[in-house]
Amino acid sequence: MLKESPFIPNAKADALIIAGNADEEIINNLKKFNIEIIPTVKCSDVYDEIAFHPDVVIHPINRHTLVVAPNVYEYYEEIFKNKPIKLIKGEKKLNRNYPDDIAYNVARTARYAIHNLEYMDEKLKYYLQKEGVQFINANQGYSKCSTAIIDDNAIITSDPSIYRTCLELDIDILYIESGFIKLPGFDYGFIGGATGAISNNEILFTGKYDNHPNSKDINIFLNKYGKKAIIISNKKIIDIGSIIPLEYN
Repeated sequence: MLKESPFIPNAKADALIIAGNADEEIINNLKKFNIEIIPTVKCSDVYDEIAFHPDVVIHPINRHTLVVAPNVYEYYEEIFKNKPIKLIKGEKKLNRNYPDDIAYNVARTARYAIHNLEYMDEKLKYYLQKEGVQFINANQGYSKCSTAIIDDNAIITSDPSIYRTCLELDIDILYIESGFIKLPGFDYGFIGGATGAISNNEILFTGKYDNHPNSKDINIFLNKYGKKAIIISNKKIIDIGSIIPLEYN
């Protein structure tokens, strides 16, 4: 049975997939970690506000295998052709309106794939089954956007559907207030889209979250799992569609 989340590296990640339109300050700060930065390409078939978001078009089956939406597959095929990462072309072509843009936006802990299962890409579902992942249905289609993966079985979310669902599972979950995270074009963004692990004990945050009413709870939760918050921008925390870590070994 799978015991590790692909969103948490074993050690330091070899590369990070990040929104191609991420703020220059974020990119420059990430480069200081001497790590490969892989920018996304725009997926013109979905809303402009999420068109560069990694978690809209990519789901890591494991740390070395990615399922990619057919809309942008050729771009990533070229990027990864000489890297030890296996790419699988998804079946579902993404389109503008919900739920046609959520097929790959799946939250993952060590044992569970949390999503609105009716709309999950069928090829993604097939490969997750091969990994021994248990499927958990939630009403929230933007499951990964809504879920920060802190440890293999520890998450933070502001989504009530995901929270209620995970309470019944062996997942440690911190429930926070929604809002207080930027997402241009929308009222607010989500904690999952504003975070990503760069190592086994470091969680990246896209900006400052001091003004979030649950900031102290977040810090306590991170400390519980021996995680350090790495703030990669002096601006307010912003949803950029998750930061996806990759390992080449």
